Amino acid sequence: MEYAILFLPLLGSIIGYIGRSLTSYFAEISTSLFVCISAILSILVFLNGYQNNIYGNYLIFEWISSGGFTANWSINVDPLSSVMLVVVTFVSALVHIYSIGYMSHDPHKPRFMSYLSLFTFSMLALVVSDNFLQLFFGWEGVGLCSYLLIGFWYKKETANNAAIKAFIVNRIGDFGLAIGIFLIFFFFGTINFDEAFQVTSQFANKKIVFFGFEVNLITLICIFLFIGAMGKSAQFLLHTWLPDAMEGPTPVSALIHAATMVTAGVFLVVRCSPIFEYSQVALNLVTVVGMITAIFAASVALVQNDIKKIVAYSTCSQLGYMFFAAGIGAYHVAMFHLFTHAFFKALLFLGAGSIIHAFQNEQDIRNMGGVRKKLPFTYIFMLLGTLALTGFPFLSGFYSKDAIIEFAYLKNSSLGNYAATIGILTAFLTSIYSWRLFFKAFHGDYNNKKIPIHETHESPFIMLIPLMLLSIGAIFSGYLLKGTFIGDYSNIFWQSSIFFLNEIKHDFIPMWFLLTTPVLVLISIPVSYYLYVLNPNVLENFKNTNMPLYNFLLNKWYIDEFYEKVFVNPTKKVGSLFWKKGDIGIIDKFGPDGISKLIKTISNKTGRLQTGFIYDYAFVMLLGLSILLTYLILK
Repeated sequence: MEYAILFLPLLGSIIGYIGRSLTSYFAEISTSLFVCISAILSILVFLNGYQNNIYGNYLIFEWISSGGFTANWSINVDPLSSVMLVVVTFVSALVHIYSIGYMSHDPHKPRFMSYLSLFTFSMLALVVSDNFLQLFFGWEGVGLCSYLLIGFWYKKETANNAAIKAFIVNRIGDFGLAIGIFLIFFFFGTINFDEAFQVTSQFANKKIVFFGFEVNLITLICIFLFIGAMGKSAQFLLHTWLPDAMEGPTPVSALIHAATMVTAGVFLVVRCSPIFEYSQVALNLVTVVGMITAIFAASVALVQNDIKKIVAYSTCSQLGYMFFAAGIGAYHVAMFHLFTHAFFKALLFLGAGSIIHAFQNEQDIRNMGGVRKKLPFTYIFMLLGTLALTGFPFLSGFYSKDAIIEFAYLKNSSLGNYAATIGILTAFLTSIYSWRLFFKAFHGDYNNKKIPIHETHESPFIMLIPLMLLSIGAIFSGYLLKGTFIGDYSNIFWQSSIFFLNEIKHDFIPMWFLLTTPVLVLISIPVSYYLYVLNPNVLENFKNTNMPLYNFLLNKWYIDEFYEKVFVNPTKKVGSLFWKKGDIGIIDKFGPDGISKLIKTISNKTGRLQTGFIYDYAFVMLLGLSILLTYLILK
């Protein structure tokens, strides 16, 4: 069963692409079927582990063996990986089904479905790894697949640029991860998780000299591992690829943001909790970066107008929550939020895709509105997704996001208090921008000048089924699994898959603190309705009188512009210099271009000897004979 979970998506990817010409829907059906079977098996594995405590490590083959070094290709099923299996396969299966309808008019949909399944396989290979090498294989696999899917519409220049940007930014993070793995192997003598984690405590106080500075080995390893996580999970400073990734088809965005790619960074930090727990400096760094990312992305989402980019920045912000939860040592709470977030974020992305489908590929929320009755099912599903994301009482986001804020408060440290404050403020901003998207898309006047309102229509049933199933998860997943993931049974469930050196006890919390976030979330609903539907002039006047602030947020804190000026343009100038002077001026001039020019010159001159007159040829023959006779006589 475990082998089938991993390899069915890969098999579907291969069969779907090879058999794309058999029937019109062969690729869609085959890829979706295999991933759906994988999802069902993943749920069975999770339940079997939860109820019967049956986990294990299933060897596929010995990958590398050199001296005392061994790296296997294995399927490691423990509580942490079983949770990830459910998240990855379930969301991927629904995205596959949704894509059958969403991509129905695309001529290259077999290739698209094949890429989706390959993406799923790569993420599964990552989460079931039992060593850093297999993890790195899956890590690079999801990076490759994201490049292929973001740039799927390769004839579109912006899509190509976004794919390249995602690939390059992730190379920075991947380089950090690779260094971290090298350090683990060099000092620990192994890259297997269990073996490395067992010896970590022995190196807790070891110092090494790194670029002339004496640093703690564990801290250095954790920092490099976290740089890898920052790239994949789009944390502040390495976040710039994430909103641009919206150039890909909407199902890709849902898969990247809810189940694969960006969740890999959170999974890495949680998986390496036995290492991170021995470096308070690294944990503080994780907390600070997570806090900054959460507030940064939420503030930027307030003023964005592209419906997909608003949801993308929402993902970035929620990942910030997960990281600062891990940074304060509440790894299980980070995983709980990752689990619930997968449902409502996939719901919001696919719901946004349904809106875009209704408006014939329009993505600007300023050109929407007034379609609540035209899109009744999409309206309900988007409402549920918005409520869950904002942390509306008793929906999934309420249990997981509020738990992060509570555990930050219970950390009882200065950094924990800062994290709790940032968490509350970010929750309020999240609610504001989420309701802004919802009200502008469905309420108020119909603002689209190109498409008459009667031409907007509800999505087909094949696209609505995944939304319905995700809605169930968005409503009930937090309530049903709160006790298992972060409650009284959490230690029993997680066992040794998550390591706590100093576990935070979830004990007494003041009532005023418990009520603060839900009250702000509830207040934000009528406030948003008033500002975005009843009296939008209030915000328009505020924008006009605070244009620098508005532009600062609209331009995403000018991070992209800063990178363009400091890194991109100088690199292009240096590259252009080497290209024109070095490549063209030297290599090409004296290499292939020079040789071909010389040969062409010689051939042109030699060609002039071909006059076509017999007496010229006879003269050359006699001249040659004379030279030959002279040579023979002299010899």
